[in-house]
Amino acid sequence: MAGTLVIVESPAKAKTIERILGKQYTVKASAGHLRDLPEKRLGVDIEHGFAPQYINVQGKAQLIKELREAAEKADTVILATDPDREGEAISWHLAYLLGINCDSNVRVTFNEITEKAVKQGFEAPRKIDMNLVDTYQARRVLDRIVGYKVSPLLWKKVKKGLSAGRVQSVAVRIICDREAEIEAFDSKEFWTVEADLSKKEAKQIFSASFHGDLKGKKISLSSKEDADKILAGVEGKDFTVKNVTYTEKKKSPAPPFTTSTLQQEASKRMGFSSSRTMSLAQQLYEGLNIPGVGHMALVTYIRTDSVRVADDAAGFAAKIITEKYGKEYLPSKRRFYKNRNSSQDAHEAIRPSHLDITPESVKDKITNDQFRLYKLIYERFIASQMADAVYDVCNVDITAGDYLFKTAGRTVKFAGYTAVYAEAKDEGDEEDAKRLPKMEAGEVLCVKEVKPLQHFTQPPLRFTEATLIKALEEYGIGRPSTYAPTLSVIQERNYVAKEKKFLIPTDLGKLVNELLKKSFRDIVDVKFTAQVESTFDEIEEGKRDWVGVISEFYEGFEKELETAEKELTRVSLPAKESDVICELCGRKMVYKEGRFGTFLACPGYPECKNTKPIVESVGVKCPKCGRDLVYRKSKKGDKFISCTGYPDCKYMSWNVPTGEMCPTCGEPLEWMSRGRKKFAGCNNKECKDFAGFDRTTKKTASKGASRSSGTSKKAPKTQESPEKG
Repeated sequence: MAGTLVIVESPAKAKTIERILGKQYTVKASAGHLRDLPEKRLGVDIEHGFAPQYINVQGKAQLIKELREAAEKADTVILATDPDREGEAISWHLAYLLGINCDSNVRVTFNEITEKAVKQGFEAPRKIDMNLVDTYQARRVLDRIVGYKVSPLLWKKVKKGLSAGRVQSVAVRIICDREAEIEAFDSKEFWTVEADLSKKEAKQIFSASFHGDLKGKKISLSSKEDADKILAGVEGKDFTVKNVTYTEKKKSPAPPFTTSTLQQEASKRMGFSSSRTMSLAQQLYEGLNIPGVGHMALVTYIRTDSVRVADDAAGFAAKIITEKYGKEYLPSKRRFYKNRNSSQDAHEAIRPSHLDITPESVKDKITNDQFRLYKLIYERFIASQMADAVYDVCNVDITAGDYLFKTAGRTVKFAGYTAVYAEAKDEGDEEDAKRLPKMEAGEVLCVKEVKPLQHFTQPPLRFTEATLIKALEEYGIGRPSTYAPTLSVIQERNYVAKEKKFLIPTDLGKLVNELLKKSFRDIVDVKFTAQVESTFDEIEEGKRDWVGVISEFYEGFEKELETAEKELTRVSLPAKESDVICELCGRKMVYKEGRFGTFLACPGYPECKNTKPIVESVGVKCPKCGRDLVYRKSKKGDKFISCTGYPDCKYMSWNVPTGEMCPTCGEPLEWMSRGRKKFAGCNNKECKDFAGFDRTTKKTASKGASRSSGTSKKAPKTQESPEKG
């Protein structure tokens, strides 16, 4: 093979780049790492400078052989893995395997997979950046030491299957600390007085809240007696407008997405988990096979802390904004967003690679979830380049007897960037101000009702995936690539459970957290973990030696490990007793945790090995036989619905039946959702009303996609038994 061999990470990315480069280039994929630390041992030589003992990844022997053969035949080899620390390390490993000199100009990077960006990257090949490689090695070795030294201790002192990690353990601590705040919270009673008012002979009713005395001094109401005093003081009194002030306020758009803010916004807007968001974003970055266009990447690199935007992308956005909305929707000068620190400026923000490819133009060519995420990225970027939104804010003071009431409203004067995009709100955020009628000083208002309202102070909210990612980013813990796997692993280990959308520490999570706090204070210390991340940045900048950093950490860690081995006693979670009686021995069964979740087990184990699944009723009868329906779990832990008449009745579904039958085919109708829209759909693939058929695009849903987005998902095949013992 003559010509140039280019090696990238993913097969999908390889197709896109091969189309751009042309026939003189052969593009192959490494499919991730080809060398890594061994899975079943520490793989770090602590006695000899913490040298990593890399081995070839199991199952990659044939691929390594193919790449070596291709490299031998090629005139030139270019390593074009992802433009981050991990991508640099993959190129470094490839250079080792293929016998390439790291000091030669074999490394090419680009932030987006477009013809212009790729060709510019190939015009400026460089050496492998050993600072990036060393930063990767520092993180990998440190995480390996923590995980492989502390996890076995947890197995001995608590139970097998547990794990500790430098980022995951801090994430669990943050969740546990919030739960402790909630449990310790002392709720206080307070009251407000609200007046429902209107202008004379007007239908619009608006509310004003009691504020204080006529001098403007705020008065708090701590009891019903306090509120009743205000009610008595305003009874029969005129509610008169004291003054009205109008001010103009501007609101600027949010910057384009970073990895963190993308995960947060996708969670708040669409309910996507962080891992789901990153999986979809990876597909958009690597490229999709778009009918009529070919294999094309839709967004720039998705693992970034930066909010920087390339000049040509900003210019193209300005052109689109002017053509679609008008010049007034452009700011007076181009927007520049500031990163938190200079080390975050290696890449651009996440934005569309091809601004001329609008979300609507590819809606019927990609899956629904891909479309929704692409639309979110596209609109956020366009909005980030637009003019401020302008509001007229109206504040009104109203007197009644000796008391002052206040109300405020807001009207949109100029939509600005909100014509395209407005940020989703966090749980607990205040609603936008209401719209008020025009009022003048001295005007007497009609009183519809004056009412006292009782309130209680609320504890801080539990974290959602979005708010936890925000907290981790603000603390400086982890990096873009770590958020999704961290959230996944703390739930897989049963340290944290998700109820609705909130993250709640389990008893096991609390137990492990307390043990780690007692014996390994640094590992679960927020400030220490953030400092480690800063140290990694210094290694990347060439200011610190990675071996020295690890040595410095290990000195204190080794002492903590030795102390913990000696002083920690074995602990176990007290089994929670249920009301279910074991039919074999008469004991009350207890709750146990297994691979597939919680189940009931006899406390007489091993003499009595009886176990039972915990049955959660759906509250709906089986549409096939009329028996009760219950929730069960698949092998992968996904919840599905099954009939209690199994195996006589084999009705199973991912969705709750409505109780009605499809008028077309007679099969059960089930409640389904697409985005926030809930609807009754037929689950029969042979029926023309099958809900997996998107009538807006006339496109059959992709195989294996999530039913929650209105697409098809294979029905569960078997019902699962709980783990024994």
